[in-house]
Amino acid sequence: MAKPSKSSNLKRLSRIEGQVRGLMRMIEEDRYCIDIVTQIAAVRAALCRVEEEVLQDHIAHCVEHAIVSGNAADQRRKIKELMDVLSRASR
Repeated sequence: MAKPSKSSNLKRLSRIEGQVRGLMRMIEEDRYCIDIVTQIAAVRAALCRVEEEVLQDHIAHCVEHAIVSGNAADQRRKIKELMDVLSRASR
C-alpha cells in the first residue's frame, strides 16, 4: 500500500474505532435507539470510504503492475481477485 494511502486509512480506522467505542457506550447507557442506528450508519459509511481507498490503491498498484508486466496469468489472477471482492461486497 502506498504510504499516503496507508497513513490516511490508519487515521480513518482510528476514528472508526472511536466511533465503535462510542456506540458501545451508547448501548451501555441505554441511549435512544434511533441515535444508535444513526451512529451505526455513520460507521458503515466510514468503513465504505476505507474500502474504496484500499481498492483504489490496489488497482493503482497491484492491478496496474500486472497489466504492465505482460504476464497473462498474473493479469487473470488480479482480475479474478477484483471480481471476487466486488461480488462479496455487493452481497
